[in-house]
Amino acid sequence: MGSYRALHDGWTLTGAGHSVDASVPGCVHTDLLAAGVIDDPYLDDNELRQEWIGRTDWVYETTFDWRPDPLVPRADLVCDGLDTIAVLTLNGTEIGRTANMHRGYRFDVADRLVPGENTLRVAFTSARNHAEAERDRLGDRPNAYPEPFNFIRKMACSFGWDWGPTLITAGIWRPIGLHTWAGGRLARVRPLVTLTEDGDGRIELHVDVERASADPLVLTAAVAGVRVEHTLQPGEGTAVLVLDVPAPARWWPHSLGDQPLHPVDVALTTTGGTSLDEWHRRVGFRDACLDTTDGAFTLVVNDVPVFARGVNWIPDDALVTRITRTRLAERLGQAVEANVDTIRVWGGGLYESDEFYELCNELGLLVLQDFPFACAAYPEEEPHASEVAAEARENVVRLAPHPSLVAWTGNNENIWGWHDWDWQPALGDRTWGAGYYFDLLPGIVAELDPTRPYWPGSPWSGDHDTHPNEPSRGTMHIWDVWNRVDYSHYRDHRPRFVAEFGFQAPPAYATLRRAISDDPLTPESPGLAHHQKAADGNVKLRRGLDDHLPAPRDFDDWHFLTQVNQARAITLGVEHFRSLRPYCMGSVVWQLNDCWPVTSWSAIDGDGRRKPLWYALRRAYADRLLTVQPREHGPAVVAVNDGRTPWTGEIEVTRRALDGTILAEAVFPLDLPAHAATTVPLPPDLATPGDPSAEIVVASAGDTRSLWFPAEDKEINFPVPRYDAEVTAFDGGYDVTVTARTLLRDLTLLADRLDPGAVADRALVTLLPGETTTFRVRTDATRDADALTARPVLRCVNDVRPGKAPAP
Repeated sequence: MGSYRALHDGWTLTGAGHSVDASVPGCVHTDLLAAGVIDDPYLDDNELRQEWIGRTDWVYETTFDWRPDPLVPRADLVCDGLDTIAVLTLNGTEIGRTANMHRGYRFDVADRLVPGENTLRVAFTSARNHAEAERDRLGDRPNAYPEPFNFIRKMACSFGWDWGPTLITAGIWRPIGLHTWAGGRLARVRPLVTLTEDGDGRIELHVDVERASADPLVLTAAVAGVRVEHTLQPGEGTAVLVLDVPAPARWWPHSLGDQPLHPVDVALTTTGGTSLDEWHRRVGFRDACLDTTDGAFTLVVNDVPVFARGVNWIPDDALVTRITRTRLAERLGQAVEANVDTIRVWGGGLYESDEFYELCNELGLLVLQDFPFACAAYPEEEPHASEVAAEARENVVRLAPHPSLVAWTGNNENIWGWHDWDWQPALGDRTWGAGYYFDLLPGIVAELDPTRPYWPGSPWSGDHDTHPNEPSRGTMHIWDVWNRVDYSHYRDHRPRFVAEFGFQAPPAYATLRRAISDDPLTPESPGLAHHQKAADGNVKLRRGLDDHLPAPRDFDDWHFLTQVNQARAITLGVEHFRSLRPYCMGSVVWQLNDCWPVTSWSAIDGDGRRKPLWYALRRAYADRLLTVQPREHGPAVVAVNDGRTPWTGEIEVTRRALDGTILAEAVFPLDLPAHAATTVPLPPDLATPGDPSAEIVVASAGDTRSLWFPAEDKEINFPVPRYDAEVTAFDGGYDVTVTARTLLRDLTLLADRLDPGAVADRALVTLLPGETTTFRVRTDATRDADALTARPVLRCVNDVRPGKAPAP
């Protein structure tokens, strides 16, 4: 009896003297770009000339034909997402107002529709102007950026960030349509999925029904061959249907097992069997909790403590309506390929789409979800508090079916900001969000989804009497490394769980060349400078290089070495944190992805290309890690096993000259259970170099290897790199086989330097003399084989020779 009709066609957009065709779902920027009114804001510094868009009021309008059906008297306009301050009119009569990008709206329009042509108009007020007016009304509050994003319930990073453009969007950003119905509809279905102590599954389906009839209605629910039925008597609008499933296969993160998903079907019918409404989702049976004993912060899934091998997620495009399921599948697939098992959805972005969480379910990714508050003091006065409550209630229920979602977090860095960022004198007695994080949000989660834990903030120590970023308790963020000190200082921290730490590098060369027309291209050229949003970003990049690597001689050196340095910094941090297992049980790198082409902390750049960091993460996050770590009495080998089976064998350790000559060696037994780590101190003949600038320590266990250079690269007497290279074509690309005649440090094939679409399967490979590796390069382009084996495509750190000009 019910039906849904999308209203996505025939829209026009008007504002600031422009009138163009509009795409729905979409936004103002994409419509203006498609019409040729603006240039691509991601290219050069075009962003700077588009500030007027966010200052403009915009109107979307369409007409549609309507034919009433007397048997289906109810009609609702369903708006899944409006961005953000809008007034909706139908045939000249106001039907509703919105003020929140993070929630949906439903308006009864049965009495406003007319037979024949109907006109729907959605008028958007400038989000920036509205936020500034709220700031003036309520009084300013501290903010990490000079924009009033904390005074409007809109994606905060629309207003710019230290990795993102300022593109203050407006538009119908999620589907909009007419839902017609009779008798009743499923207003809300809230599944609580649990496991009993005996391993059986239970689903409590809390169902709310909106009625248009006094007749009895029938609810049925089914999963995995189990079916229950309940009759709603006249006047009754809620029910709880319990489905008990004997011994279901459990859902696991991909690092621990499989991801069985079970379709759940709910139907609302008349007593005669006429269908009124349906609801379908897939759920996974799993238990997830947080172990916070003695200050710990450990995700426990199906009774197994998980070391979170994580990355932070930001919206994958600043113009979020361009994000498709295909794009999400590619990006999340790249995370899984890098051995990531945990995604933290950062609080300056969004509650992501259902497709995002469905993909995480399928791929076995654990999701830590921030509520959308970040880096600012947020007002708790009305109407803000009511909007926050409405969006939280809607999204906690919407995301409840997804087994990938394992914890809610109240905000990003706001509690930390209140403690440490001089907010308190500026705030006085004004509200700043504490009521949300410590009262409203945990109350909503406890009421609507008690199956999942809630944590007030990231970072948060778990105790009001302990500093929120205290490393020995709860979660912490580490930003002194990027901002003030060398990345070796990651080892100064002994955290229980690191929810953010990161180091910058520019995007791939092909990404830069697509987005920036500077000639010549230099670190300080105007376009590249505009695509570096971090305060003193290039200064910090250079500081990081100066501490470790030879001085770059030209832009190609700078680009390659800064990418290598990013990978080295994060590798050092990840390996240090993993070596502290089980004291530390989480490493969540800032960040996986970018929302446009920019120099940033990402592993995958704004065009979807993998930076060297991605390859470093794949190695550092492997199930089995061997790492050499400084300890109180000298270097030690730490073996970490986050795999599902024991790791047995031998650890072979050698101290070698750079030409490969073995100076000392030893063999240690390895018998390591799953989900464990062990430390093997090295004896003096292995731990103490005779000449730090000319030696290396190599530790290996089967195919797993770790290298320890006792000196920084800039101090090492690296040989001039020599190698033999062979290029073999195959259908879809080339195999480039390199045999080292000298040590080659962090050998990398930058395939995009030849073909923007080319991808190499590995990077940052250090070869000892006589060793061989093969890079598989997938590309449709036909290239001279010699170009694949020379600068600037094939690079290693020791081809940057102090005082020597680069080879032509």
